[in-house]
Amino acid sequence: MHIMTVCLGNICRSPAAEAVLLARLEEAGVDDVTVSSAGTADYHVGERPHPRSMAEGESRGYAFTTRGAQFEPDDFDTADLVVVMDSANEEDVLALARTPEDEAKVVRLGAFGSDGDARDVPDPWGQAEEAYVAMYDQIEDAVSGLVAAIDEDRVGEVVAAQRAAR
Repeated sequence: MHIMTVCLGNICRSPAAEAVLLARLEEAGVDDVTVSSAGTADYHVGERPHPRSMAEGESRGYAFTTRGAQFEPDDFDTADLVVVMDSANEEDVLALARTPEDEAKVVRLGAFGSDGDARDVPDPWGQAEEAYVAMYDQIEDAVSGLVAAIDEDRVGEVVAAQRAAR
């Protein structure tokens, strides 16, 4: 399985979600899942994650190895699951879907959160450090739910439930 995390610029939320997901999958002993990230816009293609996002993530033990990329329609060919950070990212990615099968791969990360709601992960860009702390707290919670759903073979169920709520 290949999971792609997606936000707007691919320097704050989606690389954070990628790093957290990679760490949690390793902790869970899940080795048949790969993870990458992208942004819906081309603002930061080739750039490292935002310094505040990296600093908060590294303080929590996460590593960052990727550079900014833009989500393209062909990414649906390699991704089994496209995990978006908010409703605007969801709309942008769905607009690139070529088929109903592509659309069925898209889900908000918040759908896996412990509150059972598909809450948006707010964009911390341009905000104080506290926004990055809150972002990681929310991402860690939702990623724990995503890893549990992978382990329990419930990903399709969560995706279908969020899709029905669209």
